[in-house]
Amino acid sequence: MSSHNTQTAKPQQMTDTNTAWLEQVTFTADGLIPAIAQDKDSGEILMMAWMNKEALHLTAQTKTAVYFSRSRGKLWHKGESSGHTQIVHDIHLDCDADVIVLTVTQIGDIACHTGRRSCFYRKLDLSGGAPSWQTVAPVLKDPDAIYGTTASESANDIIAAQHTAQDGSTDTYAQPASQTQAHSVLQQLDAVLVARKKADANSSYVASLYAKGLNKILEKVGEEAVESIIAAKDLAALSQVSAPNTQNSEPLDEVQQALSDDLIYEIADVWFHTLVTLAWFNIGSDRILAELARRFGLSGIEEKNSRPH
Repeated sequence: MSSHNTQTAKPQQMTDTNTAWLEQVTFTADGLIPAIAQDKDSGEILMMAWMNKEALHLTAQTKTAVYFSRSRGKLWHKGESSGHTQIVHDIHLDCDADVIVLTVTQIGDIACHTGRRSCFYRKLDLSGGAPSWQTVAPVLKDPDAIYGTTASESANDIIAAQHTAQDGSTDTYAQPASQTQAHSVLQQLDAVLVARKKADANSSYVASLYAKGLNKILEKVGEEAVESIIAAKDLAALSQVSAPNTQNSEPLDEVQQALSDDLIYEIADVWFHTLVTLAWFNIGSDRILAELARRFGLSGIEEKNSRPH
């Protein structure tokens, strides 16, 4: 996954002042450190790439893997073209402080640009007369299918999108900030929610929901649905306000925008918790999309009559 074209990693400005921990890391003369990504559940080594100080800082800050491309001379966010981001659970530093190991959840189950799960898909065969490298892992997805339509849609950043529970706990999942990646967000969420089922209950909001059981998850679906209704009613009530004069129109526009945002947030919460419900039953969001596609173009009566009984 990494190029052999070495060049000095350019230092970049940090976005916070709590960076003393970075000074304990030993970077090469080029300002780099090798970083190994290891699957959180299986322990399998997925890939190796390079980080500079800024990449390591952003990885810790966003909880998603950010590397430094030596061939391009710039940061690259894992999955920015493929959608196969890496959620980072832990960052380990070796005894000489010159190698990083990331414990990750690999979104899409593909870490290698060849379409395989791991970049380490060749094994040295010593059974014959002469040692030879043998391919031991299959291609899970054609690289053209991965990069053909999205390679030019480079995301500007990867952020930690946080869902905040009422008790103040948060759940973080990786999501590109660029809208070019919006088409794959359901698939990415599916993978994250499945991973959360195996996580410690104290590690995330979703893991805590799974630990509390189905009734708690359904309670949250109902709670968010009610909040969506309230938000919609608030937005509708605003339309009944008398048309403002020119002097007061801007404040009313601002209120309408705020209420519209509230409705979007609440609907997103409903969708999120219904996805958690589906994941409880090991049902992917693609099943829902397929059902909506089946209904498309049908009248309500035709659709109901077309359902299998």
